[in-house]
Amino acid sequence: MNISNSLSKLKNGFLTSFWVANGMELFERLAYYGQATILSVFLRDHLKFDEVETGQLSSIFGGLIYFLPIFAGALADKFGFKKAFSFAFFILAIGYFLIGSTGMEIFSSWYSDSNLFYILTIILIFTAIGGSFIKPSVLGTVALTTTHETKSLGYAIYYWLVNIGAAIGPLLAFFVRDSFGIEFVYLVSALSCALMFFTTLVFFKEPEVTSVEKKDDFFTIVNNLITVVKNVKFMFFLLLFALYWIVFWEFFIILPFYVSDYISPEAPIELVLSVGAWTIILLQIPINRLTKNLSTPNSIMVGFIFAALSWLLLYFADMMGFTVGIGLIIATIFIFSIGEQTQAPRFYEYLADLAPKGQAALFQGFAFLPIAIAWLVGGTFGGWTYKTFATDAQNPGMVFLIIGSVGVIAAILMWIYNKITSVKK
Repeated sequence: MNISNSLSKLKNGFLTSFWVANGMELFERLAYYGQATILSVFLRDHLKFDEVETGQLSSIFGGLIYFLPIFAGALADKFGFKKAFSFAFFILAIGYFLIGSTGMEIFSSWYSDSNLFYILTIILIFTAIGGSFIKPSVLGTVALTTTHETKSLGYAIYYWLVNIGAAIGPLLAFFVRDSFGIEFVYLVSALSCALMFFTTLVFFKEPEVTSVEKKDDFFTIVNNLITVVKNVKFMFFLLLFALYWIVFWEFFIILPFYVSDYISPEAPIELVLSVGAWTIILLQIPINRLTKNLSTPNSIMVGFIFAALSWLLLYFADMMGFTVGIGLIIATIFIFSIGEQTQAPRFYEYLADLAPKGQAALFQGFAFLPIAIAWLVGGTFGGWTYKTFATDAQNPGMVFLIIGSVGVIAAILMWIYNKITSVKK
């Protein structure tokens, strides 16, 4: 009976635009994570930037693509999700192509007499502007194309498909890099987004906005941001979570360097980095059941502790003379992912508890701020750390210790925060 009811919900509880939007999100995440797994190596080993410059470029792209949705969502609401999707995929297709073109010999004349760092900065900003419209458009579509009874399932499907894209993208990127060259990974990402551009035009229908839906304009979003920033308690919590996400993003910034330098340039870093997504796909439901009796603060603490332990495992292995190879790195990502799955479902609940009465939805709208802050800081921080200790000093163990220490600091501060604040559930 339960299976029958679930199938009935899947058949009747969602409008066609729900499936189209989520299918497009899968392909967008495939494109994003496919290129994200090789971005550091592409910038350093293929385009010959040093680690600090690579980190700076990564910070620009990653930071903006998670910060700009705060404002892009208001524009998507105003002009409609169909136009927002069309604009986003059109810009992403061009942007990914341009990123890849900087490393293709056939287009070398385009960039031969120019400062490639500044050109790539412009291209990455351009691409991030397009990408910033995706999440608010998908989430907005989910909200409008589900019923009260199916909304929770709708967001679960969205989260699951995001991770499917995050798992398949790196797998595809590995085969493309191995068969054609690293620069062609961006061509695949561009083609994926171009396909979704035409999918939007042909198949996506604008969901109907009901009279109860309240849309914020651009200036309201700015005022909301000011309201959130002025809440010291809330901002301190978001900054703590930014430390957590710094630890996460260093997997994409530092580990590709380490694998290329200390293991093998041919090692399948894309497949290694996809372990986290596959772990979530396979274990999210069992872990949710196992941790359902943990309080929200304790669940978040577990996530922070696992984040620190994951990098410290690499440090202690290196310090004790063990080889830090692919297997150990996979174990590290697996450990982090277990912690992520423990705390992630509770994050929004915690945000609601921290928000002033009547402002829970407003404050939850800024849930991506820690990720944006982490990217803006983490790229440059990770690049500098690796160059200083792993490249110049030939001491990669110190890099693992520093990133692990960020996780330890985050966990300690989170523990102190929970002790000195009284949050009503």
